[in-house]
Amino acid sequence: MHRPAKPKPQTPPHLSTGYAVRVSVFFGALFLIYGVYLPYMPLWLKGQGLSVGQIAIITATPYILRDLVTPAVAFYADRTANHRRTIIMLAWIGVAATLALSQTSGFWPILIFAVATSIAMTTTMPLSEVIALHGMKTTGYDYGRVRLWGSLTFVVANVGAAEVIARTGSSSVVWMLAAAFAITLIAAHFLPRADRDMSQSEGTHALSLGMAARLAVTPLFVLFLIAGGTVQAAHATYYTFATLHWTSQGITPLIIGALWALGVIAEVVLFAFSGRVVAWIGIRGLLITAAASAVIRWTAMSVDPPLWALFPLQLLHGMTFGAAHIAAIHFMSQAVPEKLAGTAQALYASVGMGLAMAIATLISGVLYERFAGGAYLGMAGLAALGLIAALAMARLWRGGYVIELHIQKA
Repeated sequence: MHRPAKPKPQTPPHLSTGYAVRVSVFFGALFLIYGVYLPYMPLWLKGQGLSVGQIAIITATPYILRDLVTPAVAFYADRTANHRRTIIMLAWIGVAATLALSQTSGFWPILIFAVATSIAMTTTMPLSEVIALHGMKTTGYDYGRVRLWGSLTFVVANVGAAEVIARTGSSSVVWMLAAAFAITLIAAHFLPRADRDMSQSEGTHALSLGMAARLAVTPLFVLFLIAGGTVQAAHATYYTFATLHWTSQGITPLIIGALWALGVIAEVVLFAFSGRVVAWIGIRGLLITAAASAVIRWTAMSVDPPLWALFPLQLLHGMTFGAAHIAAIHFMSQAVPEKLAGTAQALYASVGMGLAMAIATLISGVLYERFAGGAYLGMAGLAALGLIAALAMARLWRGGYVIELHIQKA
């Protein structure tokens, strides 16, 4: 069943700008965490004496657990209209977990607090996207131009953390994470209270678990999860072992930081023009382009290209991550009723990206231990699966809702 989305209401410019600024600030704060965690957490884990296999387990476990945790938290937030309050709670968990991690040693204690840190970070993302998407629908701002501030602060955190690590060593990583979570906690208190607007626009409804389950098994939505999830999960080797692999090749921390930053700069450029890009190529075309770019990028990375070649390959991050993310956000905005927005975001983050990323990360650990950079070829194969799913989704989806809600007022 396909139903077109409702027309956007007109919003006074000052209210639109205020909403966009507050969401932009929050994304900027949140991605300080990502800018430290993604590239440098493996270095901290290695500095604690953990093996490659143990690092892969610690990295993959949160993806497995969030398949249960993230949808449950998001469903609660959808049902009770507490997205903002839930984000604040998760930020507190992140602060506590990182501080505990700074005092921890040994595989099992590190596993426990690293998982709590990762889940607090990754569960926050789909909930913040709900607030951001509501603003896009009601005020008409360009989502990409709001989201790009997160990517910009990722670059700042990435380069800044590289400098700190070069001066003080990898032990500083968890302290930087704790500071980033604290900044995110402050920014969360200034998020718009979008939940009130959503309740008023749709009425007070009793959202049931069965409705969320219906969405999870809708064929078109499943194809979307496979397409978007596998393209993102194909970054597993890059996220987990790129820094370690480049270090083993003699590349300095500052150049490694620059390589990570270049990839994010590419996605920032895409985000800045995302409205025009989506209008030009369409949601389906953007997802197909992302999947095809991922096949090319990871195949090239599997042959250990020379340093000069890494720079143009990093520019493809704008496609492999940025285009896939923009396509996913716009698809969920058009294809899923707003009452299920948080649930859809959580299913994408956990079942789609999470489960696929967990499997890809564990496979990456095995492949990297045996083939080093050759592990990227396995990621190219995963991206190829995503390309097939994206082509199938493009053929079947007509642009409306993938599921209809028949909700009785409470």
